[in-house]
Amino acid sequence: MPYASDPRFVVAHALRVKGFSEGPALADATGHSLDDTLGLLSDLAAEELVRRREGGISGWSLTIEGRKAHESWLNNERVAAGCDAEIATGYDTFLLRNDEFKALCTDWQLRSVDGALAPNDHTDEAYDAAIVERLGALHETVVPSVAALAEAHARFGPYSARLTSACARVQEGDRSAIARPLSGSYHDVWMELHQDLLLTLGRERGDADGH
Repeated sequence: MPYASDPRFVVAHALRVKGFSEGPALADATGHSLDDTLGLLSDLAAEELVRRREGGISGWSLTIEGRKAHESWLNNERVAAGCDAEIATGYDTFLLRNDEFKALCTDWQLRSVDGALAPNDHTDEAYDAAIVERLGALHETVVPSVAALAEAHARFGPYSARLTSACARVQEGDRSAIARPLSGSYHDVWMELHQDLLLTLGRERGDADGH
């Protein structure tokens, strides 16, 4: 059976990964219902572990005490879960695909025009379609390893569905779902998975990690 985290920790951890987020995005990231997510946020806020900011940019974040509590919670969970080997294998597999995804994102943003790189204005439909096809092929190779992570640690469960949803949006014509920041794009989810793997393994981002 996969290791199951305390639901409060799952929400706190998602905030640690994201940095700042509204409730619906946290619900999507954790796999909890929105009502459960908001209830857990309320519990954490009562302990002064999270706070909500209102205004032009509103959302939730960990407090200083919340970050300290998260670090302790994460260290304890790492021992209790006992699946570092499986997570490390998943991370190594992720890194094998990371450069490929980075190249894909670069090609989506830039293309060669008269021998020089220029911003991709997305007027060349064949060029863009080829990148969408590459994303679909990459996705097919990534999903099994992400699913294997979830078989060891349930907290990784939502990533497969989130990546699949973003890929489907791209293939259905929503090209912003490739790399637009803070939109639930494939790039958003990919970055969060990368950060989650690093945090779970207690590693720092190094030169080999890239993205």
